[in-house]
Amino acid sequence: MAVSMSDVARHAGVSQRTVSNVVNNYVHVSPATRARVQASLDALGYRPNTAARRLRTGRTGTVTLAVPTFRERYFADLAEAVVAAARDRGTTILVETTGGRHDLEVELLRGGGDVLTDGVIMSAVSLSRSDQRSTHPVVLVGDREPGSAIDHVGIKNREAAQAAVTHLLDTGRRRILLLGANNGPRRSYQLRRQGYQAALKKHGIELDPALIVDSDWSTAAAADAITRTYARLRPDGIFAMNDSAALGALRALQRNHIDVPGEVSVIGFDDIVESSLSTPTLSTIAPLLDDIASTALDLLDEQLDDDHVPQHRMAGYELRVRESTTR
Repeated sequence: MAVSMSDVARHAGVSQRTVSNVVNNYVHVSPATRARVQASLDALGYRPNTAARRLRTGRTGTVTLAVPTFRERYFADLAEAVVAAARDRGTTILVETTGGRHDLEVELLRGGGDVLTDGVIMSAVSLSRSDQRSTHPVVLVGDREPGSAIDHVGIKNREAAQAAVTHLLDTGRRRILLLGANNGPRRSYQLRRQGYQAALKKHGIELDPALIVDSDWSTAAAADAITRTYARLRPDGIFAMNDSAALGALRALQRNHIDVPGEVSVIGFDDIVESSLSTPTLSTIAPLLDDIASTALDLLDEQLDDDHVPQHRMAGYELRVRESTTR
């Protein structure tokens, strides 16, 4: 016979409502009570009746995740984190790619599309502040313009970029090239460049505009940019706007027999899987994707509350120092 919530409530000595709050991962349960209920859930082998819950709530149990592309590894890593977090909640993720097209992003923002789901988590690159969602639950991940009235989860890009460049400065680097200028998601680029400039200023180093090198954020384009500019600019450090660009820089430097990190240190941003597999391994900024995923799913749930006010929440990041900056 299936174990019910009332069985768990009696076992844990709490109300059935408290059990429901724990099962549905609501935040308003004390850690001690949550632990006691979870112990009873585990002891009794409780399994939620997903079908009954969906009939009762009118929800499909599915959420759409929309990303621009899977050509950038970061979005594949993000999708993996969202799928894993949703699975723990009994939710299925349907994935769509938008190609960064404004019309497709707006359609998803307003609850359109061919598949009806309970909400949308979207990494948007072409939405503007004037684009507004309908009543359909939507959470944006990534960077947004200040003042946007849509739920959003991001990281402190300016602070994280400053941490990356400060790490290079702390290891003695002084001619630090910024790779990937004027490309990528506009807000991300702006904030990361601000972080780059802030780190230089704090260390009393004057900004050299020649060291801000245009390139898209792909491996091939970044490798070409370093091949064209390295001999002329002679940087001793490279801060790339993402890991794909940083890996391109490593490739170009190796082809030209330039020692990393002996002659030049390289650091990226995103901590894609390849960054820990390259030779040398790549130092990088790692957004905490599990944190981003769980926070985005929390915000979707909260939008079912009529009193919900749009939230802007910041997930964590870590500086991961590897061989490309360690001398």
